[in-house]
Amino acid sequence: MNVTPKEVIALAKEKDVKILDLRFIDFPGMAQHTSYPIGELTEESFEDGFGFDGSSIRGWQAINESDMLLMPQPETAFLDPFLAITTLAVLCNIQDPLTRENYTRDPRNIAKKAIKFMQDSGVADTAYFGPEAEFFIFDNVQYDANEHESYYSIDSIEGAWNTGTDEGPNLGHKLRYKEGYFPTPPSDQHMDIRSEMVMHMLEAGIDVECHHHEVASGGQAEIDMRYAKMVPMGDSLVKYKYIVKNVAARHGKTVTFMPKPVWNDNGSGMHTHLSLWEGGKPLFAGDGYAGLSQMALHAAGGLLKHASAVLAFTNPCTNSYKRLVPGFEAPVNLAISQRNRSASIRIPVYSPSPKAKRIEFRCPDPSCNPYLAFSAMLMAALDGIENKIDPGAPLDKNLYDLAPEEAASIPQTPGSLEEALGALEDDHDFLLKGSVFTPDVIDTWIEYKLENEVDALRLRPHPYEFMMYYDI
Repeated sequence: MNVTPKEVIALAKEKDVKILDLRFIDFPGMAQHTSYPIGELTEESFEDGFGFDGSSIRGWQAINESDMLLMPQPETAFLDPFLAITTLAVLCNIQDPLTRENYTRDPRNIAKKAIKFMQDSGVADTAYFGPEAEFFIFDNVQYDANEHESYYSIDSIEGAWNTGTDEGPNLGHKLRYKEGYFPTPPSDQHMDIRSEMVMHMLEAGIDVECHHHEVASGGQAEIDMRYAKMVPMGDSLVKYKYIVKNVAARHGKTVTFMPKPVWNDNGSGMHTHLSLWEGGKPLFAGDGYAGLSQMALHAAGGLLKHASAVLAFTNPCTNSYKRLVPGFEAPVNLAISQRNRSASIRIPVYSPSPKAKRIEFRCPDPSCNPYLAFSAMLMAALDGIENKIDPGAPLDKNLYDLAPEEAASIPQTPGSLEEALGALEDDHDFLLKGSVFTPDVIDTWIEYKLENEVDALRLRPHPYEFMMYYDI
């Protein structure tokens, strides 16, 4: 959707906006913002940008080269429904103020470069993405980690662990573990909250398909957006997280996109659908396996070949690998399959329409930076298409019921973030094509994750270690 700076300024006047809120996504994927009186927004400011300190943003500039520019992107503007003062929020790209070049570590810039590389390669002109982000709605969360203690405590009015709690009165209707998929109210106690989230998403320009309770007890939810072009879908997921968290806060609740906040129940994934189009026509429909074209099969082959490296971006937390555990609900087997949800790449068969033909990568989780995750997926798929990578024989059986010798022959996802980062270090040439990801981006990502997450967790005693070893 083409929106001009003039139209954004007209919208601000029409809605009597008082505050301009400029937002961007940092390297790990957190939304950041800074605010101005609306009078600071002029047509020229879309070209001139707004200065800020890039050295204070995680994984970005050194202190001696800190000045950066926020460049508002007019097509991303929306009215913030949560603030007392009428506020216009606009997502931004990042530029260097001296060279006026787009910043190589700006995740949104990386996504734009990935699309340009695809178009320049002649493979397709459009990449559609459809993520299914899951999350938990909790009523209380407490946690701390210091030199002498470490703990967390979460609670939900829906939680199976609360069947015996004195809630004055306890009305029951607690969802049993792994039985939260699709029950009606009153067991589903978050129907109105999710509907309110959807209404705000629609008002913000996000096309929503449906919402429902998810499998886990304790308030797991899913709201599905209709597929969209890759960069706009990244923008939508940024808005999605903001809206979900703020609607929950308005109701005195809290949302987390952590992949595995509840032990012994389902984690939160973000199954992501991908298809390529050219001239308004789908390129993934054909007469191959599951109605796929040869291009689609090669794209799946590229994703499977590079999956371990891609997971460093699509599953970027140490907690991500508490969900990706063999033998449980998550798709750890690197295989392609029609309908089978235990494979890492599933081919949905809901509709015979060529427009609906797509591949579904089931490994990602919603803790990811969407721009980096989608870009890595696209670059792996394009590498598969370029090199005609075979995805291997499809596995249309329950992958968790295979004989041990047969199961051992199927490659699996990394078992930890450290393993995924090691795979990325060994296998990233496909990401460097077209300078989409630069060596600096890859090196900084690996270094940041190892130092701030992998090593930080490795150094600390785990509470359960006291259960296992205190009396040793």
